[in-house]
Amino acid sequence: MLRLHDTATGTVRPVEFRSEGEASMYVCGPTVYDLPHIGHGRYNLVFDVLRRYLLYCGLAVHYVSNITDVDDNIIRRAREQGRTEPEVATEFEARWWEAMDGLGLLRPDDSPHATAYVAKMVDFVADLVARGVAYETSDGVYFDVGRVDGYGLLARQSLDSLRAGARVEENEEKRSPLDFAVWKKAKEGEPSWDAPWGAGRPGWHTECVVMSLDLLGDGFDIHGGGQDLAFPHHENERAQAAAEDRPFARHWVHNGWVEVEGTKMSKSLGNFTSLTDLLARCDGRAYRLLVLRAHYRSPIEVTAATIADAEKALGRLDVLARRFGLGDLLAGSEGGFVVERRDGSGADPDALAAFHARMDDDLDTPGALAGIFELVSAANSSADSGDQAAGARLARTAALLAAALGLPLRGAAPEVDEHTARLVAERDAARREKDFARADALRDQLVGLGWTVEDTAEGTAVRR
Repeated sequence: MLRLHDTATGTVRPVEFRSEGEASMYVCGPTVYDLPHIGHGRYNLVFDVLRRYLLYCGLAVHYVSNITDVDDNIIRRAREQGRTEPEVATEFEARWWEAMDGLGLLRPDDSPHATAYVAKMVDFVADLVARGVAYETSDGVYFDVGRVDGYGLLARQSLDSLRAGARVEENEEKRSPLDFAVWKKAKEGEPSWDAPWGAGRPGWHTECVVMSLDLLGDGFDIHGGGQDLAFPHHENERAQAAAEDRPFARHWVHNGWVEVEGTKMSKSLGNFTSLTDLLARCDGRAYRLLVLRAHYRSPIEVTAATIADAEKALGRLDVLARRFGLGDLLAGSEGGFVVERRDGSGADPDALAAFHARMDDDLDTPGALAGIFELVSAANSSADSGDQAAGARLARTAALLAAALGLPLRGAAPEVDEHTARLVAERDAARREKDFARADALRDQLVGLGWTVEDTAEGTAVRR
């Protein structure tokens, strides 16, 4: 049984799905005003892996991730560039999907846009006002957090504690500094929609609760996102659903930070690297492998060194695929492949059982990945000792489980030009003659030409 850490309880507990054989997931998507950074890449990879594992276990998964296409940042960017808000949102949404495709992500089943849901959001806010849990001010409509029992659950703090730590608000009309806007009255020149409280647009915290409940229904299974969204965004979603007497997410899952030299990566700190740039410099599978190496709730450090090390490990997998003629096993196209348990026919049963045990234990991808690399070593050892059949079975098991994590192996050998082939042959000759200084110098030449160089039982292997 799958067990995941639940932010609401602070414990690792079994995921009790609403309907047998089905899973419903809502993962907060982007506000499309800039290029995605590698922190965005991490959380999408985490939940792509969770989704793929649920599919692997035979569940029918309904996966929803929204697009916030109206927001203060989009308005600001449009003014800076002399463009309309839809033009900005359209451009950066396209860049978002390009990056997600580069990571090999499965596309969401639904990607609702906030602007398409404004009418339903107006109705939702009107009901909050009618229930007395939201109130109008001169600049909008605010949700009164004091009217919801247990506010602060996802922050793991009481309402009094949160109030004590809240900053002083300039808006004196708010009853509490923790109260948040569910409707923002429009300023001159801003995009707006009609509403009983005046033209404006919905608050960010209201967008996700309306879209998730509309597409997934009451009591959907998993709500996910980065650790930074747990409070206030997800807590404010939860509070609005509670005020409406609507059962909301049954399980809250949040992943850890991406860090740069020990500091959380974020746009506000100016220390982010665009995912677009990262994918231009490395194989998207290498970033997935780097994410898999860390537990999803732990921070990860993304540097040139950690990416290079992940690429080296990725090369071991691809060399395995070439050695055993696995080709692009189960890879499909652009991340669209899905692996299920029935695909494991003929695979090593002990390895499959170990994989399930690790993944069921709060998505222990480091353990699952370690098991895959143990299979790589065992497959090569078996083949080296003459048992090709055993090696092939272990290699296929490794490829199957890697693909189940969204990490397809590439078995096609890279195209090698004549100059590179000559250097490879000279290096192999130098190694046979134990002229290691010459072999190292030839390695440096190959690296200088842009090749990744690996030593295998068959000799020097190069890849891009």
